[in-house]
Formats: sequence, structure tokens, C-alpha cells
Amino acid sequence: MDKIKLDILGLSSSQSQSGSFALVLGEHHGNRRLPIIIGMFEAQAIAIEIEKIVPNRPMTHDLFKSIGNAFNFTVEEIIISELREGVFFAKIVCNDGLKNEEIDARPSDAIAIGLRFNAPIYTNETILKEAGIILTDEEEEGSEAASAAEDTAAPSEVKSEQPVEAPKQEASPSSPSSESHNPLKAYSLSKLNDLLDKAIRDEDYEKAAEIRDEINKRE
Repeated sequence: MDKIKLDILGLSSSQSQSGSFALVLGEHHGNRRLPIIIGMFEAQAIAIEIEKIVPNRPMTHDLFKSIGNAFNFTVEEIIISELREGVFFAKIVCNDGLKNEEIDARPSDAIAIGLRFNAPIYTNETILKEAGIILTDEEEEGSEAASAAEDTAAPSEVKSEQPVEAPKQEASPSSPSSESHNPLKAYSLSKLNDLLDKAIRDEDYEKAAEIRDEINKRE
């Protein structure tokens, strides 16, 4: 299956899940966005590496990099490989100079590690069709400016949080943990599409992801 390259566009505090963050990935040569809800610790690890901040002691993902250097292997690429029942799965592709090995991981951990190796991030068409959010040309122009602001604001936002707590299950907003309190069930399909358009215009990718998942469940 052909791989589609993704870029990190933004990282912001989740409005629907306390202690979680929305990581927004964008199609490298396209107008689709892929929002993923991640835990606070992983968000902090991603933000620190984006800003090239060196912690006093190595974080878990820094330790992985140190082990790689010590044992002469590197990370070739990160692949967001599957979406099952609202949960994203990823693979870390490692190489020791002789062969590649794929290691299963959560996307947040995989991306935090991949950043430390300057590894590219990929997904596939199936996932983007199912979970991606498409921007129009006008929305994309506005998104570029908003994403630039998010990229600079997100790391300080993460650092200002309270001490790190255990992250919640990494899943899209349609995961079972949020279904029982899903107000979107009350809306018609037509209304949901209107809300999706508004969320995209407002650059509220987390809300757009919730609406997208509710629409997908009805189609």
C-alpha cells in the first residue's frame, strides 16, 4: 500500500478530555488533516523535541534514542498503520544497517521517538479516507497561518501544565470511553455535516474529528 507523508501541524490542549491533547497531522502534499487525541506525557515529549529543549535528565523517549546510538540502530520511519474501533496503531521502523524491524507502538510514542531520529511520518490512504478531515482551498490558506501559531504556542502550553499524570488510552474521540456521553447522537446527519463544516472553518480539529466519527458511524 502506498505511503502518504504527514507533517506535524499543531498540538493543543483537548477541550473534551481533561489531561489530553490534540495532535494534528497534515498531508504533506495535500489538504487533509488527521487529528489524534494523545496523553499529556507524550504531548510534552513531542513539544520538547520540537522546540529542541534539553531536559535535565533523559525522558523515556530520549532513552530510546540513547539505546539506539549505543547499539547502532536508527529509526527509519514512523507509520500510522491502522485504525481499529476508533483506536490508532503505529509502527516504528528500525534499521541496524542490515535489515528493518517493525515495532508496534502508539502513534504518540512513535512520533515522539521518531522526532528524535528525524524520521519521517507516514500513513496510508485507507486511514486518511476514514479519519482524515478535508480542507477546501480557502480553509487551507487560513489553516497555514493558524498552524504556525499553534506550533509556537503548543510547547509553552504543555510546559505550563501540572506535573505529568498517566496518559489516557490513545484513541479517536469515537472510542467507547466517550460514547456514553456523546451529545452528537441527538443531531441529524444534515446538521452534523453543517457542524463539521463550521468546525473545519474554525480550525477546531478535535471537534471536527468527533463529528467526523459520528457521521462515519451512520453511513
